[in-house]
Amino acid sequence: MAKLLYIESSPRKSRSKSIQVANAFLESYKAAHPDDEVVTMDLWEKQLPEFDGYTIDAKYQVLHGQGFDADQAKAWQAIVDVCDEFKSADKYLISLPMWNFGIPYKLKHYIDVIAQPGQTFSFDPEKGYSGLVTGKPAAVIYARGGSYGGDGSGMDHQKPYVEQMLGFFGFTDIHPVVIEPTLAAPDDVSETVAAAIEQAKSVASSL
Repeated sequence: MAKLLYIESSPRKSRSKSIQVANAFLESYKAAHPDDEVVTMDLWEKQLPEFDGYTIDAKYQVLHGQGFDADQAKAWQAIVDVCDEFKSADKYLISLPMWNFGIPYKLKHYIDVIAQPGQTFSFDPEKGYSGLVTGKPAAVIYARGGSYGGDGSGMDHQKPYVEQMLGFFGFTDIHPVVIEPTLAAPDDVSETVAAAIEQAKSVASSL
């Protein structure tokens, strides 16, 4: 039995196109993998540790191979707990809208928490950075109001950033599903969402 972690980052819920397509993914996934565990993490409900002074100090202690004082140890343990929760999954689904050409701040906060030395990546002076979350597939559902292929690609700081960070963590098996443009005419949007749902179902059944 495998564990799928679904990370949801839109606050629009029933009005969200990314969640709508993600729900279709999950329905197809559960049908194809009835024995698997599916865990949903709603980033608008989850309490994440602040990346404050003690936490930053602890991170540098790790980077320099040094120990913690009591405050640093407490702060770092809160980070490790979130990282362990993330790494406990065997497969991943992430859904997100585009905000200001990038990602929602709740998702950015989560990424900042789990992007830690010794947790999701390591560093060697000779080899450089290496991801520590390897051999696990991830599906990512992106929704955005405009179209960002072709000449608009330079304004897309959503999809490239998420996939850069996943690659940094060690992911090589990434399956994107893009819903765009969600601000088009209603009939066009319906067709776009329907196509994304079919793609998501296909990815889910084989993940």
